[in-house]
Amino acid sequence: MRAAFLVWGLGAALYLIGFFHRVAPAVITSELMVEFGIGAAALGNLSAFYFYSYVGMQIPTGVLADHWGPRRVLCAGAGIATVGSLLFAMAPGYGLAAAGRFLVGASVGVAFVAMLKIAHHWFPPDRFAQLSGLALLCGLVGAVGAGAPLRSLANAFGWRPVMVAIAAASALLAALIWWLVRDDPTEKGYRSYAAHPHATATPHSMMGGVIEALRFRNVWLIFVVAGGATAPMLAFVGLWAVPFLTAHYGMTTTQAALLTSATLIGWAVGGPALGWISDRYRRRKIPYYAGLILCTPAFAVLFIVPGLPRAALIALFLVAGLASGCVIIGFAWAKESAPAALAGTSTGIANMGTMLGGLLMQPLIGWVLDRNWDGAVANGARIYDFAAYRSGFMLLLAWLVLSLVLLAYIRDTHCRQQA
Repeated sequence: MRAAFLVWGLGAALYLIGFFHRVAPAVITSELMVEFGIGAAALGNLSAFYFYSYVGMQIPTGVLADHWGPRRVLCAGAGIATVGSLLFAMAPGYGLAAAGRFLVGASVGVAFVAMLKIAHHWFPPDRFAQLSGLALLCGLVGAVGAGAPLRSLANAFGWRPVMVAIAAASALLAALIWWLVRDDPTEKGYRSYAAHPHATATPHSMMGGVIEALRFRNVWLIFVVAGGATAPMLAFVGLWAVPFLTAHYGMTTTQAALLTSATLIGWAVGGPALGWISDRYRRRKIPYYAGLILCTPAFAVLFIVPGLPRAALIALFLVAGLASGCVIIGFAWAKESAPAALAGTSTGIANMGTMLGGLLMQPLIGWVLDRNWDGAVANGARIYDFAAYRSGFMLLLAWLVLSLVLLAYIRDTHCRQQA
């Protein structure tokens, strides 16, 4: 089991680096806006370049993991992440910074699906949802590192040297993955949990596999529902919460980063906990419903009610983070909703759905903010009033409500793989 966790853990390390990059712009918004001379819409797009390529990689990653195995996919991802991190760190202007974000998103976009493929081979099936939750926990360690720690390091050294250090860590990880990771335990003399451990190809082409997986109603409904469930965490907590809290609750950037980090920790705890509950009681729909029913009103109060007391603000952020962990159930649910030969493809579709919130909502909220900007500026960066933020955040709330409605139409697999 230690060997299994080592192999899986190296994939988790790339996922951790990916999460760091995913939320890093949230605590250096002022530096990016001033240094590149941009407003909220352009900042949202700069951050979302990560998601554009990340989402685009999910289907190819699922198919590549099915055909070529996770070792080669993870190693290539860590190598490209090194290049993207360096490009972003050294970019003299907006265009190259966006290109760096795009490369990073594409490269780390392989991590989650490859980890799930490793879990399928190295761990028993009843650990799948729990491991999905642990994967989220690992990723959110990276997200927390991109909160207050990144803010402190950026204050001390500047944000560019920090990104160079992340590039160096990515290069080291690529070497370790090639050296230690194997696609199946039988390559190291251990027992495999996969039904066909040496099968590296599916009977479908890339698009054929996608079309086949989308024939199953659960798969495409989980894709849409996951987008709504994660949109507030990726677009609000992951980018706009820090400037929102500093502008309207008088927090310093470090204090706001600490609060968003605590929310991400709640997400990291909620994911494994709800995954364990789902596996333990062999139910997918009920714990997913419970999470959405808790996080929707919590986010609604944060988005709509101004001037909340500090204690209420902290409580709402923590509840929303814990409950949003329900999204992790969707990966096991999607995998079980299609034949086992499409495991990588169906989980890739599910993971693509989780990224929709960041891809669509980060720039869209920025566009709404710029449309409602009253001309206020502080230290060269635009400041937006509460009404402008509320208008943008209503988009997130609407998608959460839609997810609650659509969840009723997804059939519970009761943790059983469909034939």
